Amino acid sequence: MVPPPSRGNNFPATPDRDDIDKTWTYLQAGIDRIMDNLHEGMDMQTYMGIYTAIHNFCTSQKAVGFNPQQNMHTGAHRGAHLLGEEIYKKLIEYLTAHLDQLVQESNSHQDEALLAFYIKQWNRYTTAAKYIHHLFRYLNRHWVKREMDEGKKHIYDVYTLHLVQWRSVLFDKVSEKVMAAVLKLVEKQRQGETIEHSQIKQVVDSFVSLGLDDQDSTKTTLDVYRYHFERPFLEATKQFYTAESKQFVAENSVVEYMKKAETRLDEEEERVKMYLHTDIAMPLKKACNQVLIAEHSGLLRDEFQVLLDNDREEDMARMYSLLSRIPDGLDPLRSKFEAHVRKAGLAAVTKVSADVEKLEPKVYVDALLEIHTQYQGLVKRAFNDEAEFTRSLDNACREFVNRNDVCKSGSNKSPELLAKYTDVLLRKSGTGIEEAELENTLSQIMTVFKYIEDKDVFQKFYSRMLARRLVHSNSSSDDAETSMISKLKEACGFEYTNKLQRMFQDMQISKDLNEGFKEHARALDTKVLDSQYSILGTGFWPLTAPNTTFNPPIEISADCERFSRFYKNKHEGRKLTWLWQLCKGEVKATYCKNTKTPYTFQVSLYQMAILLLFNEKDHQTYDDIASTTQLNSEALDPSLSILCKAKVLLMKPDGKVGPGANFVLNYEFKSKKLRVNLNVGMKSETKQEEQETNKTIEEDRKLLLQSAIVRIMKARKRMKHQQLLSETINQIRQRFVPKVSDIKKCIEILLDKEYLERLDDDDLGYLA
Repeated sequence: MVPPPSRGNNFPATPDRDDIDKTWTYLQAGIDRIMDNLHEGMDMQTYMGIYTAIHNFCTSQKAVGFNPQQNMHTGAHRGAHLLGEEIYKKLIEYLTAHLDQLVQESNSHQDEALLAFYIKQWNRYTTAAKYIHHLFRYLNRHWVKREMDEGKKHIYDVYTLHLVQWRSVLFDKVSEKVMAAVLKLVEKQRQGETIEHSQIKQVVDSFVSLGLDDQDSTKTTLDVYRYHFERPFLEATKQFYTAESKQFVAENSVVEYMKKAETRLDEEEERVKMYLHTDIAMPLKKACNQVLIAEHSGLLRDEFQVLLDNDREEDMARMYSLLSRIPDGLDPLRSKFEAHVRKAGLAAVTKVSADVEKLEPKVYVDALLEIHTQYQGLVKRAFNDEAEFTRSLDNACREFVNRNDVCKSGSNKSPELLAKYTDVLLRKSGTGIEEAELENTLSQIMTVFKYIEDKDVFQKFYSRMLARRLVHSNSSSDDAETSMISKLKEACGFEYTNKLQRMFQDMQISKDLNEGFKEHARALDTKVLDSQYSILGTGFWPLTAPNTTFNPPIEISADCERFSRFYKNKHEGRKLTWLWQLCKGEVKATYCKNTKTPYTFQVSLYQMAILLLFNEKDHQTYDDIASTTQLNSEALDPSLSILCKAKVLLMKPDGKVGPGANFVLNYEFKSKKLRVNLNVGMKSETKQEEQETNKTIEEDRKLLLQSAIVRIMKARKRMKHQQLLSETINQIRQRFVPKVSDIKKCIEILLDKEYLERLDDDDLGYLA
């Protein structure tokens, strides 16, 4: 590093190499010029003269005023080692005197003037230090290096020596005044004034440069910066914002305070980027969070309920952003949010459930979904889609979905209504629904399903309704049915949907069988009815044999017999049980006087058997119909009631269907539709089916609990009673939430059956 060329050269001649005083006088003249008048430059001859003088003195064998006997270090490298020390000491004395002078001059400056003075002198001093360091490189390479290699403390290269001297002579005396000036400048900026922030940046850089490791002078630390700059800066920041925030809160609303705090936090982050050291970023953020947020967190949290009640999304997002900066800041908010959502969900259900018996499944499910959608959107937009807030939402939804006014009439009500709504969506209807819209609605169904605790109840009702849709070819779309089963499988696993998938397989197999049967009949030239037969596996379909005897019409009976022979020839040893109650068909009514085009009646097989009797005569008694069809009153009465209600048959005398009643074919029957659906369920039948389903659920649960208990005990061999209860609940809760009393009853049953035995200390043992 060579200084710029000078305009003239009045520099003295190179001194005698052995004279320390003359040598230093010569060197000092050069150092003075670099330290005070570097801008005037230095010619190459002078520059090389100084370098040569240092080299000559350090390599001299003797020197004036120097006694080698008094200064000889044992085992040292004579001359160069010792004479280097003299120059080093002279340089320290020079720097001390120079810096003392600067300290005196600094006393006449205050505030920004002091900053300007400090920065100017720092820049001049460190620039000069680089040149002087270069001039003294021979000393650095030899004497300084040897001293440091021998582990001597407080020996530094020449540039580092400049910094050490600045720190010990000047910095320790003026740093507090300089820092006070910096803090005044920062406060002005915080109060809205424009400042020259580059001054602060240069002060920060100087503080950082003075961080030298006392243990290893070649390393740097941030200790000086942290003690002299960061510590007072953080303290001043706390004091400023403590005072400001207290005053602002007293005079403004909580929402306005949040806006103010947000602005201040952004400003401090920007301040770090503009002129502070990156090391202060985290402690500054922590200090600001403590003063601006933590100390007012109670006030903010108290306001949260007001914001929730008034749907103030933007302000809730602001509060979330602020409180997320402090430890455990959001916990009380999550608790309040969960309670609020639960309350909103319960209120929504109460609003639509004035009459639980008449409650439409769609209305109920839509009420649940509306609340979930509303608050899921809030979590996404205001709470950054945070996992903990999502968990609070899930907890609240689980509560109001499973325990609400509708569920008071039975804990199975939510899954039952959800299954019924799914049935409405997947059944053929006159309204029609776009495929994309249907898929979206099914996804929403799964949202509610996720919160259902008694998933086995949904499964029972869903499987019964799916069976009806498949048997009656009443599904709106096979793709939609498959999509729903896939969603259930993804949510609950293969076992949950295994039977549902087997039902689909049976329907496909049945299609192939029907085609084979028709080909078989054509080959034999046998006339058959336009019929479709479904072969349903007993273990997979939630269907039961009819609860009545039945004598089908001769035409039906003959066709069924032909199909049975065909099937048994293909599958020997299989037994067919006819589910007459699920059979349906169509008959044409050519007797009606009010239309030239015959009506087509869509009827159940029981209704068909009744109507075909009127081909023989126009009137029939109740007893004749019962005797011919062999139907019991439970099956016969509802079928006759529907025919009478539709005025296909007229009953005499009027009243209740039963023994003694007479039925006449109504030749005056008329309808706006040519296809008249008479195969409709009675409310009493629906109610009975629900009761049967619920009874089946209870029985299945007992078996499921018992198998879980046996499975656990088989693996563990011996367990405490309480541990067995807990483990059983954990294994079963994916299907339903079992009651402890039910588990205890199942344990007693297994003890009686000798699957388990009682042992000492309330232990239970497994009996192989």
